[in-house]
Amino acid sequence: MSRRKKRAFQLLKRLAAAALAFASAPALAQEAAPARPPAPSPTAQAAPLPDADPALWVVRDEDTTIYLFGTFHLLDERPWFNDEVRTAFDASNELVLEAIIPDDLASMGQLVARYARYPEGESLSQRLTPDQRAALNNILAGANLPAERFDRMKPWFVAMTLSAVGGRQIGIGAANGPEGVLTRAARARNMPVGELESVERQLQMLDSMPEAQQVAMLAQTLEAHDDVASELGPMLEAWSTGDVERLVAMLDAQSEEDPALHRLLFTERNRAWADWIRQRMARPGTVFLAVGAGHLAGSDSVQAALAEGGLRAERVPHVEAPCGSPCARPPLPL
Repeated sequence: MSRRKKRAFQLLKRLAAAALAFASAPALAQEAAPARPPAPSPTAQAAPLPDADPALWVVRDEDTTIYLFGTFHLLDERPWFNDEVRTAFDASNELVLEAIIPDDLASMGQLVARYARYPEGESLSQRLTPDQRAALNNILAGANLPAERFDRMKPWFVAMTLSAVGGRQIGIGAANGPEGVLTRAARARNMPVGELESVERQLQMLDSMPEAQQVAMLAQTLEAHDDVASELGPMLEAWSTGDVERLVAMLDAQSEEDPALHRLLFTERNRAWADWIRQRMARPGTVFLAVGAGHLAGSDSVQAALAEGGLRAERVPHVEAPCGSPCARPPLPL
């Protein structure tokens, strides 16, 4: 495998982990968010972002329908909540996410302190080489983040912070993530919102990684930081065009690169979520289930786990709204 491909796969798994913290927990995103860039000049006209057509699947029986939507947790303002995705959402009477985005940022801060911060007397700099410390401080300074604040944080959290910072290079972030858009739309229609996991469970999982693995993840993040934009672009393009085969290739290669982390982030959770779907199929209703796109691609995807138990997930064909896309729907509440 080429060095460039290895970096791309490493970035994919870091983003998969980062999504757990930053998309599902605004407090973490707020903790890690760099300063806002200056407002663009009034004369500058940004090119419109392309309409995205992400992949959607459905599992159904006589009285139950469950849509499986793969999200890209850190996203820009490109339109995607339209066409068959919006039609499926509007037909649903329940939204289920990986984890419910908490409104209480104070309690989230307590969770961060519990799982992502070193105890008194320990620091991140004790675990890094001089070159790694210099590289980290340089990136944090460029993002207007205080190095001393992050010296108390564990490597997994800092690696995800840097991945989120890198995403800003191509204009993506948790603020535009589909989870927030879907949650606001669900609340606007008093639609129940459920979760597959709690945010605390996700943080516990990330913190359970052996420290050597955490430090290796941070080292890879530091090494590849300058390539984030060029490597994230193809991933975002694959999601936007519903190119599942391309995501499958990335994930299968990632599994070979770091099988232990892949099992932790994908395989074990995908099986648990497939069990949840099987149990939910016993009750009538229509559910819109939104999880990271990486969980719906690859040889150990949620769909593959469902198939082992005799449930088939079918890809929903792309059908454009009659007038092109968003014009067929009222604007979403902020």
